[in-house]
Amino acid sequence: MEQSFVICIRNDDYPASLEKRKLYVKLHDPEAEKKNFIRVIDESGEDYLYPEEYFAGVELSDETRRAIMTDLAAQELRK
Repeated sequence: MEQSFVICIRNDDYPASLEKRKLYVKLHDPEAEKKNFIRVIDESGEDYLYPEEYFAGVELSDETRRAIMTDLAAQELRK
């Protein structure tokens, strides 16, 4: 599944699941996007749908993207 990154800018209805100003992995979900939702891996470590207006897209350098993805993979191995 294609991944990109977003920053949470609102968490009105989900304060336990989303932290404002935090970087999240966005998973590509065309069906959700048609309905103005995006799928992100939230604080539970699972992927859920949230309103797209709760997030802003982020462009990362290749080096930063690799570092984050390496860290995420290491976290998965520790589970």
